[in-house]
Amino acid sequence: MANTLVTPTQIAQEALFQLENNCVMGDKVHREYKEEFVKIGSSVTIRKPVKFVVSDGATRVNQDVIEETTSITIDARKHVSWKFSTQDLTLTIEEYSERYIKPAMIQLANKIDVDVATEGALKFHNLVGTPGNTPDAFSDLADAAQRMDNMAVPDDGSRCLVLNPAGRWGMANGLSGLFNMEMVNNTVRKGRLGEVANFAIYGDQNIYTHTVGDYDGTPLVNDASFTNDTNIIAFDGAGSDVAGWLKAGDIITIAGVYDINPVSRATLPYLKQFVVQSDVTTSSNAGNITVYPDLNDGSTTSTAAYQTVSALPANNAAITISGTAEASYPQNLAFHTNALALVTVPLELPDSVNFKARADWNGYSIRVVKDYDIDSDDEIIRLDILYGVDAIYPELGVRVTG
Repeated sequence: MANTLVTPTQIAQEALFQLENNCVMGDKVHREYKEEFVKIGSSVTIRKPVKFVVSDGATRVNQDVIEETTSITIDARKHVSWKFSTQDLTLTIEEYSERYIKPAMIQLANKIDVDVATEGALKFHNLVGTPGNTPDAFSDLADAAQRMDNMAVPDDGSRCLVLNPAGRWGMANGLSGLFNMEMVNNTVRKGRLGEVANFAIYGDQNIYTHTVGDYDGTPLVNDASFTNDTNIIAFDGAGSDVAGWLKAGDIITIAGVYDINPVSRATLPYLKQFVVQSDVTTSSNAGNITVYPDLNDGSTTSTAAYQTVSALPANNAAITISGTAEASYPQNLAFHTNALALVTVPLELPDSVNFKARADWNGYSIRVVKDYDIDSDDEIIRLDILYGVDAIYPELGVRVTG
């Protein structure tokens, strides 16, 4: 009986299955598949929900509708390629997958996970825990859950907590005393943390480690008439002039500027946290910090629905940076599925080759192409994916420092 060759469609479908099966972060976020062909560097737009405020009395109060969108740049082109013999194509798809496809997709899945975890670590502005302390107790879960509740993050079964290896096994030890025997057995014997505090808990070695900027001095707000709806904070009081005085991803708070519940707009009992959007260089012991979210005290009628803080910063208000200067901390992530998005787009199939296929499923798209290299006399196969990652709703995520 003649051997049946493994087909490109079989390879593409098996690669897609293995990719999805090996993604941790990528499998827990919002995934969207765009049918249109785009080039690397192109962007796609996602519409964000409209927000409103409630008015008092019987007299109708009209509100301006602000349509917010966010763009995701399709800038990640990843592939895995290898040489093989024609004889290898006579293997069963199970054998071919075990030998080639699965190892390749593990590496590709890791790259996707790194990109998604890094995006969350650099864009989420809420942070809980003590820098330098590994989360290892139920109280660490509770802190993250409480912050998400305060931020009105939906508690609809779509909350995840992804921990680095130290956090995963520290939490497994910390939760081993829970009374649920099945959970205890899974935690101790298999390292599966399951669902606790309505978090689906996972481990991922690709959690991003953030290094704090080289800050010093006593930074103070340097703005006597702070503008509402701005994301720029001028400051002075730095101890030196240095590039990287703050790094993108650093977390700061400002004295007197408290967080609010985004639905009730009630002032919360802790300072608002802001994430630094780009590296800060100081000059003459001063500089400007670009932050997320914008500072909005609700006093502007047209943007009152997007209030973020209890009050605007006062001149000379103290600025505090989370963590020790130049220290590094793992950024474990607690988030709702809609906090982060992974958008893949299909890659075109080249006309010049016959062995080609593309598989699309559940928000993923992967392409396989095989061709002959006349210079080296080799058959070469490659698997490609084109995607973009973005924190589309950073307020739905919390960093759990390690």
